[in-house]
Amino acid sequence: MKRRPTSTVAVGNVLIGSEHPVVIQSMTNTDTRNAAETIEQINLLASAGCEIVRVAVPDEEAADALVEIVRDAEVPVVADIHFDYRLALRSIENGVSCLRINPGNIGSKERVREVVLASKDKNIPIRIGVNAGSLEKEILHKYGMPCSDAMVESAMGHIALLEDLNYNHIKVSLKASDVPMMIHAYKKLAAKVDYPFHIGVTEAGSVTKGTVKSAVGIGSLLAQGIGDTIRVSLTGSPLNEVPVAKDILQSLGLRKEGLELISCPTCGRCQVDLQDIVERVEDYTSDIAVPIKVAVMGCVVNGPGEAREADIGIAGGKGEGLLFKKGEVMKKLPEKELVDELLSQIEDIVTNYRGESNES
Repeated sequence: MKRRPTSTVAVGNVLIGSEHPVVIQSMTNTDTRNAAETIEQINLLASAGCEIVRVAVPDEEAADALVEIVRDAEVPVVADIHFDYRLALRSIENGVSCLRINPGNIGSKERVREVVLASKDKNIPIRIGVNAGSLEKEILHKYGMPCSDAMVESAMGHIALLEDLNYNHIKVSLKASDVPMMIHAYKKLAAKVDYPFHIGVTEAGSVTKGTVKSAVGIGSLLAQGIGDTIRVSLTGSPLNEVPVAKDILQSLGLRKEGLELISCPTCGRCQVDLQDIVERVEDYTSDIAVPIKVAVMGCVVNGPGEAREADIGIAGGKGEGLLFKKGEVMKKLPEKELVDELLSQIEDIVTNYRGESNES
């Protein structure tokens, strides 16, 4: 998939831009002032596959906690700052790998200059984070309501503030809870600048509804080559966000790691308990990071064809099923033996893959 050409920024040891893989981000929902709890959540996110984590910095106590958080976090930490430029300066001093600010709302140009100089000194990027829910009053007055043009104008104003200070270590986000507005805003800004984009649908909602909105919004942009780092925003634990982000990237071929499970929706032709089989396979394979394509199909119409395209797969029949591997039928098995044999074959593939990786 051809990516929109962008510059590259480094957030700690993570490179973001069109020449690098799309990066998964999330944000803690802990009280940042509680360093131990925040560190624990960051590292759980890292274990789940998150590569950058943002934390809210609402006051000086939270900024001071960053010393410990940055030291013990397993991934780069981004400080989320609003209004108070002094919190940005203290966050930089305390070791964060990136700032998320809107330069226009942290004070005078001289205060912006101080933040830029400190960022340059530490070689850290700034993410300009435009949100449809917090646009400048004058822009809202001009357009009457949040819209994609208003978001782009806001972003360009913030970008100009930094560029006027000869600073271009920038990435940009244009988030809205309205999916079409968010898509249009990113596409319009993509025609104006070559900075990398952090994309996401903000306040997307619950795990179910938010997953759908995020998949549509983020996925449609990524399918057009737009987007260099993503965050799925879901109400509740941020640990729910990372698997969704990984699935979005995997569905577009932007990530090859992890198991890809293909299963049919079932219909009147299905004569095996496919839901139970799929659930057992998902439970068994949830922690597998090896790139494997597994097909679990319920009938002999589409089942054999899909199973043949997978690394390993089964196609059910009446109380029995076929086991396929790399396009070849291996054996016919009674339904009660299908899952155990499939899981055994998956384990063999994982073991062989890891052995080959270690040899290389």
